[in-house]
Amino acid sequence: MKRNKFLMLLSIFALTSLVVLVACDDDSSSGGGNGGTGAENELTVWFWDPAFNGFALETAEAIFQETNPDFRLNMVEQTEIDVRLATVLGAGNYEELPDIILVQDFGFVRDVLTWPNFLLDLTDFDIPWDEFAPGKLGESTVDGRHFGVPFDQGTVIAAYRVDILEEAGFTIDDLTDVTWDEFIEVGREVLAQTGHTLFSHDNSNSDFILQMVQSAGGSIWHDDGAPYLVGNATLEAAIEVYKQLWDEGILTTINSWDEYIASFTTGSTAGVLNGVWILGSIHSATDLSGSWRMTNFPALPGVAGATNYSNQGGSSWGITTNASNPELAAEFLAATFGGSIELYEIILPASGAIGTWLPAADSPVYNEAQDFWGGQRVFEMTVDFSARVPEFYRGLHYTEISDALATAVVNIANGADVEAELAIAEETIKFNIGW
Repeated sequence: MKRNKFLMLLSIFALTSLVVLVACDDDSSSGGGNGGTGAENELTVWFWDPAFNGFALETAEAIFQETNPDFRLNMVEQTEIDVRLATVLGAGNYEELPDIILVQDFGFVRDVLTWPNFLLDLTDFDIPWDEFAPGKLGESTVDGRHFGVPFDQGTVIAAYRVDILEEAGFTIDDLTDVTWDEFIEVGREVLAQTGHTLFSHDNSNSDFILQMVQSAGGSIWHDDGAPYLVGNATLEAAIEVYKQLWDEGILTTINSWDEYIASFTTGSTAGVLNGVWILGSIHSATDLSGSWRMTNFPALPGVAGATNYSNQGGSSWGITTNASNPELAAEFLAATFGGSIELYEIILPASGAIGTWLPAADSPVYNEAQDFWGGQRVFEMTVDFSARVPEFYRGLHYTEISDALATAVVNIANGADVEAELAIAEETIKFNIGW
């Protein structure tokens, strides 16, 4: 890795993040930032999370400019990208789409099937499809055709502030290879001794519940495609854990992304449980360098096949049908996210962006000890975790099941009957998907 270039890119990112955020504020009030640019060597891209995806784009732009000096990215942050996308596509305003868009893996197939005029079929473009992890590639493949260029993985990590744990008499080993029962015992004591919860969670979604279900190899669909909530023992075990965490105050519930990030960067919580892409946000609190340690996810107690590994999120790049220069967009993605080891050597230590382009894994950067993590080889650990994650079928209607389940779980946490709420959620899903 070229250290001078790395430092230069970090400086560029620090400055341009401010510009991007201002542009986002302008966009939210005026509806700007729409559509392909039409400029010969400029591409507009929609993304979220400046510390992670934004930094990756800045780095990719700089690398591509080495051979294409006139190339520019017009980066537009979309905090609620799914909402914006649904508005644009629902109104048929395809001319408002950017050239390139970042799409969450769980919604990629859904979007392609729901909006057939949204993304270009990239199969025949000069992109090295056989160099991406097959499982990841499948997230953006429909009927054998490729609609997305894979980017990051979402292997779940558990990260904790060891200074807070030590204040309560614990070490990272006390939260490694544990069950949720053991986690709760530690969390209860940490809260009593320090006043800190062990992690925070946005109760407007069911991501955390589904992480637990996946970690035990569970399912949320019957074989015939019907939603599987009622009588789902693995799901009920996950909800029971959530209810106990809620009742005892061991987790902090939050209501927005900014509040979530602040909960662990300012120290109100002692840990983070999420996809590895969250490392970029953890690293943003440079004053906490050396205080963090990483380990695996707690396992569901009493559930056959339960593991300490799960997945949350991950995304891929799509080129829209409104792209002014699809060939340039494909060339850019192929040369960077699907062709540059240097890209991953820069973004990996800075933001924790573990890609799924297989040649990048041969870089020695993956095995380097990280001072921020007290010398842990966190990227090597994450790659090991990823190989242990149970398969989990999200289905075409994952969003519908996730939304209905989120409502049910909050009601249950507030005292509603588990079976009744799951029955209501299941019927809601069936109605929404026309089952």
